[in-house]
Amino acid sequence: MSFQTSGFRMPRYDELPNMGLYLEQTVKYINECLSPLHIPVTNSMISNYVKKGYIDRPVKKQYYADQIAYAIFLVLSKQVLAMDHLASLIEMQKKSYPLPIAYNYFCIELEKKLITVFEDRDEQPLRTEGVAFEKKVLYRVVSAVAQVIYLNDLFQEDAEGEA
Repeated sequence: MSFQTSGFRMPRYDELPNMGLYLEQTVKYINECLSPLHIPVTNSMISNYVKKGYIDRPVKKQYYADQIAYAIFLVLSKQVLAMDHLASLIEMQKKSYPLPIAYNYFCIELEKKLITVFEDRDEQPLRTEGVAFEKKVLYRVVSAVAQVIYLNDLFQEDAEGEA
C-alpha cells in the first residue's frame, strides 16, 4: 500500500513516552510511529546505537523521550547519511538547540517535505543567506530522507502491482 501524506504525523517531543520503555517496547513504539514509511527498526539497531554512543544508555534498562527522539532521528536519517556524519550533526544540535526544539523542527520539516515530494509540488529553493550551518545540513538531510522514502514507496507500489 502506498504512503499517504494526509494524516501522517510524526510524534512531537512532548508526545514521546517518558515513563521508561524497555527495549522491546521502545522498538515497538518506533515501528508503530514509522510504519507508514515502511522503515523497520530492530532491537539490535537500537542496541548498536547505544553501544556506539549515539544514544545514551538506558536507565535501569528503560528508554525515555530523549533516547527515543534520537533513535527516531537516527533510524530515518541513516537512510541517507553515514553514522559518523549523523553523530556530528547531533553534536552540532546539542551545541545549538535543546533536543525538544531540534527534534520537533526535524519532525515538522520532514512532514512538509514528504507532502512536497509525494504530492509532486514544486519545492521552494532553500534560502541559505543568514541560515545557520546546522539548519542547512538538517534541511538537506530531511530532503534526502523524504526522497528515499518516496523512491522506496514507488518500488514497493510497483512490486505490489506485479503481484
